[in-house]
Amino acid sequence: MTTATSLPTLSLPTIGAATDSLLATLVADWHVVEPAHSQTGLAGKICDLHRFNFLLWHEEDIARSPDVTDTKIAAVKRAIDGYNQARNDAIEKVDDWLIEELARQGVTAAADAPAATETPGAAIDRLSILELRRFHMREQLEREDASREHREKVASKMVILDQQRDHLITALDRLLTEIFGGERPLRVFRQMKMYNDPTMNPYLYKSAARPAA
Repeated sequence: MTTATSLPTLSLPTIGAATDSLLATLVADWHVVEPAHSQTGLAGKICDLHRFNFLLWHEEDIARSPDVTDTKIAAVKRAIDGYNQARNDAIEKVDDWLIEELARQGVTAAADAPAATETPGAAIDRLSILELRRFHMREQLEREDASREHREKVASKMVILDQQRDHLITALDRLLTEIFGGERPLRVFRQMKMYNDPTMNPYLYKSAARPAA
């Protein structure tokens, strides 16, 4: 369970800053305690997505280590595939929750209203990854064994990451305001991932059909 005593409340449609604060808090907490949460509703869906990104990030760190065995790499690769599938499912669940909320509020965009190129769930996914990157970049900035040149390079990257965070928060709020104002439809782009589906990945279904030795 997260160690945070309180988490931001998400109030539609302008949830960008509160969502970012929620994600940043959880990243810090989950580096101390087991990644988990007790949130419900939209916040719960976002926390689920963030947790899969958190787990995925750290498995990928292990996969890049030159010190792990081939057996460990294979296990990590399978974990990465699983977390990535769960992450994509979680993005769609955020958007599905928003679609249900739009229906509950009776918000319908005109048939010819232009859709955005990404959904709110996809934008929140990017914000989640950005907060993970900012956390780990700050770790580099605070490294006692790092050279001055290293810290200066990291500091310049932090400036860019902070700008990207602010731009993404603004864009998310604008997108949700337009969606809940009926100016844009919310159309979920289903990922249709095939690699984990035993009926669609040829290596899986051919292996399953192969007679046992």
